[in-house]
Amino acid sequence: MTNKTTEADVAFIKALAELLRENDLTEIEVKRDYGEDDSLNVRVSKKVEYAAPVAAPAAPAPVAAAPAAPVAAAPAAPAGDEDPAQHPGAVTSPMVGTVYLQPEPTAPAFVKVGDTVKEGDTLLIVEAMKTMNQIPAPRSGTVKRILVEDKAAVEYGAPLMIIE
Repeated sequence: MTNKTTEADVAFIKALAELLRENDLTEIEVKRDYGEDDSLNVRVSKKVEYAAPVAAPAAPAPVAAAPAAPVAAAPAAPAGDEDPAQHPGAVTSPMVGTVYLQPEPTAPAFVKVGDTVKEGDTLLIVEAMKTMNQIPAPRSGTVKRILVEDKAAVEYGAPLMIIE
């Protein structure tokens, strides 16, 4: 960058920062050439924390390594030979992401085994692409089993819990 800072350069950098924020990017790098010996190199980045993978490194392995839902769900299911994904009360993940059983780390879980839920109640959150997606109860009933652990990775269609 040249020794002289212009208002246009400052405005350009602010625009890059705004673009970074609006599009949920982590970094933008741009080089502007003004002439043979005059250029502006700008890199705008933001700190990204990846707490979920660090906090639960062993949890994603069974889901990620499993080619099919029955194999992935088997370690999470404490009893029974049936496939939880085939259970009529199964609530499955609508997307790939990371599961959070509570709204924030210090808060109580949305639901626990034995809780009665109404259709539309939030059961858990699946984070996908830095967006927190609340997963609603598809029907009213009682939570019989929770098949995932907090901060675990889930695949599309993976069983999350059983509501009867």
